[in-house]
Amino acid sequence: MTELIQTLWPWSAFVISLAIGLLIGLERERSPAAKAGLRTFSLVALAGTIGALLGDRTGQPWLLAAGLLILGGMMIAAYLRGEEAEDPGTTTIAAVVVCYGLGAMIWYGLYDIAVALAITATALLYFKTELRGASQRLSRKDLVSILQFAVLSFVILPVLPNQEYGPYHALNPHHIWLMVVLISGLSLVGYAALRLGGHRYGTLLTGFFGGTVSSTATTLAFARNSKENPHLTGIAALIILIANLVVLLRISIVIGVVMPGLWLPLSSMLLGGLLAGSAFVYLLWRRQEERPAPPELVVANPAEIRSALSFGGLFALVLFAAAWLNDVVGKQGIYAVALISGLTDVDAITLSSLRLYELGNLGTKQTAATILIALLANIVFKCAMASGISGLALARQILPGMAAVAGGLAVAWWLI
Repeated sequence: MTELIQTLWPWSAFVISLAIGLLIGLERERSPAAKAGLRTFSLVALAGTIGALLGDRTGQPWLLAAGLLILGGMMIAAYLRGEEAEDPGTTTIAAVVVCYGLGAMIWYGLYDIAVALAITATALLYFKTELRGASQRLSRKDLVSILQFAVLSFVILPVLPNQEYGPYHALNPHHIWLMVVLISGLSLVGYAALRLGGHRYGTLLTGFFGGTVSSTATTLAFARNSKENPHLTGIAALIILIANLVVLLRISIVIGVVMPGLWLPLSSMLLGGLLAGSAFVYLLWRRQEERPAPPELVVANPAEIRSALSFGGLFALVLFAAAWLNDVVGKQGIYAVALISGLTDVDAITLSSLRLYELGNLGTKQTAATILIALLANIVFKCAMASGISGLALARQILPGMAAVAGGLAVAWWLI
């Protein structure tokens, strides 16, 4: 594709610009108040390419900027002369400016980025109603937490030193905080999806998004719901099992991001547990004669500064303890840490074991065993918690499913 574009250059530049203008213009044509549609946006994209061409060939880069000023002025004047007071037209004017810039990018050979941005811009324009509704459903606290996540990612992370400190050189502030950003980001995506519509789509998505945010919180919440409303026991069991299957998906994503070289062997182990658990969830789903709507799941925003600091501290502690015990008593040391820390949090020990693998302290089989022990400890803890809160009715439904997950994980690990 790239070679074909280069062969047909410069005609292909104008063809791609025309396609971008038609794409954005097609969406704007739907808006009665918009004073620019298919023809206008197509011409604007072509004008951007022409401006870039002339500036490039004549050595006068100001021609491109002059074209942008002329187009912007014309669009503003068109809206000032208009009669529609309900729409100031700022969105369309902004879209014209973007379209002009995309046309210029095409001439400079940035067609991959330009096409991706054109699709993104069209989606933003098309989903106006959904985006507005989403922003209205988020509370002030949610928006503050999103801003806090931005601070975690773009303010704190860049200034942290990227070097090892402490005994065993196990503590790297930049690496630790990067893992905090990764886990908080994954959880925040699930939290936002849960807040924006997960409850409206029933059991499967409630369990999926609940597990993305916090499988422990989801297990606790629905164990309580099962105790208070015994007729919801079947639905509660399904949601708890689904949420805990999502833990395996989360870990697979984390491994793929942090240590891609280990993704295949470790994900094969996780896949064993996922397949075994999914088969049981399917059977349990088929046995449900009645599927009432699940109660709303209320969880804390995972991107809050306090939550991030708590996970960062836990991760640093687990990382140091694992490195120390690995040095003192060998591989059994990290297995002990996995057993203890896995009771409440699998992410921290997973990241710690990946870090030790990177430092050469663990092999593939030992890293997989560490994650397996943490997962098994986590499964036992959640089964005990759910059974202790809700009683035998819930326990009879979740214990076989959790046992299936544990058995699938163990068999798959043995085959690594």
